[in-house]
Amino acid sequence: MEIRNATMDDLQAIAAVEAACFPAAEAATAEEFAGRLAHYADHFWLLFEQGELVAFVDGFCTDMPDLTDEMYADAALHDENGAWQMIFGVNTLPRCRRRGYAGLLLQRAIADAHTQGRKGLVLTCKEKLLHYYAKFGFVNEGVSASTHGGVVWYQMRLDSFCGNTLPSASEN
Repeated sequence: MEIRNATMDDLQAIAAVEAACFPAAEAATAEEFAGRLAHYADHFWLLFEQGELVAFVDGFCTDMPDLTDEMYADAALHDENGAWQMIFGVNTLPRCRRRGYAGLLLQRAIADAHTQGRKGLVLTCKEKLLHYYAKFGFVNEGVSASTHGGVVWYQMRLDSFCGNTLPSASEN
């Protein structure tokens, strides 16, 4: 297993994993990922198993405290010095789920945000995943203003690194 940040060479593999994980209305396209990689490849955490990309987490940094639909569409809004690490996607190939891969990548994103001096991380998720992200210390802030993909999303925030205990990968 290898975890590393992305490069433009990973574009097609990233787009393929995204397409396997989300319905078309919610999935980012290869073109959108190309823009994201051009602006913030260091905020893509990739997990490879035997040389194959099987999971990734991505998102950009901003001083805006809430995740908005505009952020998904405009990678140029990334601010490397931004206070908040947004998480746009937590993706694991369906056949590779329940192995703790997403948890390992979230732990890495959280650790990197802490090291970089960010206030914390923000993500949106469907109601059925609220309990999963809560295990990492994310707090449900209620229904998000996001209407991305025509779905109801809940905004979750991890805004304090003090005393935060991360679950082991086996709990994910």
